[in-house]
Amino acid sequence: MSWGGTMSNRIAVVTGAAGGLGRAFVDRLLSDGLTVVGVDIDGAALLAMAADREGFVAEAVDLTDAEAIADLFDRLVARFGGVDALVNNAGTCFMSDFPEIPASELDRQMAINFSSAFHCCQQAVKAMAGRPGVRKIVNISSNGAYNFDVFDPPHYRASKAAMDTLTKDLARRYARERIAVNSIAPAMTETPLFNVLTEEVLAKAISAMPHGRAMRPEEIAAWVGFLISPAGDVASGNVIILNQGRDVR
Repeated sequence: MSWGGTMSNRIAVVTGAAGGLGRAFVDRLLSDGLTVVGVDIDGAALLAMAADREGFVAEAVDLTDAEAIADLFDRLVARFGGVDALVNNAGTCFMSDFPEIPASELDRQMAINFSSAFHCCQQAVKAMAGRPGVRKIVNISSNGAYNFDVFDPPHYRASKAAMDTLTKDLARRYARERIAVNSIAPAMTETPLFNVLTEEVLAKAISAMPHGRAMRPEEIAAWVGFLISPAGDVASGNVIILNQGRDVR
């Protein structure tokens, strides 16, 4: 679904753009008429994406580097005059289990999943100043922050729960500046992160899904598109849990 002229000339930044979810988010926002800046550490993958996507801008950035993030947004302000939307999608899941989680792995997990989003939000709210309409931040969280019946390592859960607290803080802080901030927390979704799970763990997780299958990236992307569209203007401070009704008690 395209929002036509109401979304034209709007600039969206999608982190982790070369991953499974990231590509779906990019394609959804492009189809909705936005210019999309795809950010990822995998520059070659971004260039391949740019080859067949009109309106896509590739930016290879290490999102664990706060200075590199600041430089990125400075470039975007210089080129486009600012940004209108940010999707914090960059993330991974390290699989060491408690209590044998190395300190370096904890630091890396928090840096990729949480600190990158924190620093992107810092820069985005400044780059959103003076832009028309309701600006949007969408943080991609996880059901793992809330559902303790399924296996997720505690440092992964903590990184996503921290993201959701950031969502609520920024939503309250910037409501009168008309910056809407929401989290989307999907359950099992078909992405390359499947590859970090054993077949047994993966089969158990999928069997717990009421529809008998994992969700698809485009299904999550539809919610991102909705929140960034004018329909999402009045929604802020929410953690939207997508899990086919699995956890209803």
